[in-house]
Amino acid sequence: MPTRRHALRTAALAAAAASLEPRRAVAAPDMAAFPPRRPPLGERRFTSPAVEATVVAMKREVADPELGWLFESCFPNTLDTTVHFTEKGGRPDTFVITGDIEAMWLRDSTAQVWPYLPLAKEDPALQRLLAGVVRRQTACILIDPYANAFNDGPKGSEWAKDLTDMKPELHERKWEIDSLCYPVRLAHGYWKTTGDTSVFDVEWRAAAAAVPRTFREQQRKDGPGPYSFRRTTSVAYDTAPLGGYGNPTRPVGLIHSAFRPSDDACVFPFLVPSNLFAVVSLRQLAEISETVTKDAAFALECRTLADEVAAALALHALVPHPRQGTVWAYEVDGFGNALFMDDANVPSLLSLPYLGCGTVADPAYVRTRRLVLSGDNPYFFRGEAAEGVGGPHVGLRMIWPLGITVRALTSSNDAEVLSCLRALKATHAGTGFMHESFDQDDPTHFTRKWFAWANTLFGELVLRVRAERPHLLRERL
Repeated sequence: MPTRRHALRTAALAAAAASLEPRRAVAAPDMAAFPPRRPPLGERRFTSPAVEATVVAMKREVADPELGWLFESCFPNTLDTTVHFTEKGGRPDTFVITGDIEAMWLRDSTAQVWPYLPLAKEDPALQRLLAGVVRRQTACILIDPYANAFNDGPKGSEWAKDLTDMKPELHERKWEIDSLCYPVRLAHGYWKTTGDTSVFDVEWRAAAAAVPRTFREQQRKDGPGPYSFRRTTSVAYDTAPLGGYGNPTRPVGLIHSAFRPSDDACVFPFLVPSNLFAVVSLRQLAEISETVTKDAAFALECRTLADEVAAALALHALVPHPRQGTVWAYEVDGFGNALFMDDANVPSLLSLPYLGCGTVADPAYVRTRRLVLSGDNPYFFRGEAAEGVGGPHVGLRMIWPLGITVRALTSSNDAEVLSCLRALKATHAGTGFMHESFDQDDPTHFTRKWFAWANTLFGELVLRVRAERPHLLRERL
């Protein structure tokens, strides 16, 4: 029989999940007035029969009409509006913009197409498009492993005057560890899902070699390395301090990241969730090298570096918090300084299980999650509309749907997942799409109405609920 302690814990979890509910009723539009939000068929950039069949099936299976409408709008949004698919030399090539910014981020492009991977084997054209993303990311890394965002060709950029080694192919050159992790995640996931090894060609192997090489440079054991970045700006987090090299770190084996996945400058440049992500990516590279490319020496190099970073994380990034116990800090510097916070952009501390960096049951993650979803995180906001994680990028009070979605994707509690779905449904401001952020008290005050990553990730969440908690979709939210 359940113990009293178990019953109390269950009640506490339910109460915590209930706190996610919108604090103010947001008037729902007339259910018969949900107009199509997708572009007309002839204006869509790519159409996948497998994706279309999934949309039809989900609209039939989801009991809540508004949730079904949101899925129909959001899940295909990346294919509808952001992919540029071509053939170059008989090989697929896919450029993926973020939405309202006409550039391809290595991070966003992976995250935008990731939810389509499970459908690739039943849709050869979709599989080819995904292979094209892997190939384009490969080409980008070969241009510059330190860049985070790229143009579709040598077009130049509004950031061309940044004081760094800019090239005309680059949109922006902010060094972020995750910019090299996400292409590894996509290549590994593509291979494991489809069995296709054709993407692991000579160019891919050269780009893969740049990953541990760049990580080792940014361990900064022999000086600051080749990368620096300065921008003329009045926004402090938009440039790196101290001559463009960032705040100092002690060479303890962790990887120095100048910027976060939000594109904001790090305070303490050992960005913990990105270092944890790097460990996973290096081990994925080793698996590909052992199994596909048969490069035992490179596999050993990747595993050795992964083990070194993992050991350094355990020693320097698990830090006692005065109220939450020993948790993962968001950033550390190797000198004993630590920053306790989280940011909605992924990799985040909240997202660690989603990225394969441990499990939801890991005690350190449980304590860290408790911190992230509390007032001990300065970027956890609670208002009349909803509660959730934001970040400094767009300012205080602004909740990111990415944070709410990741909370649900990493939850083991039905009530919490259901509350996240309700919060997302209540805060799209009648647009049918997820946004970059919205005001904690007023969802009609939002940023970026066309942000494909948030849309596709929402679709991934609904599909995850369908697979793992289908009963939640059989009720009105």
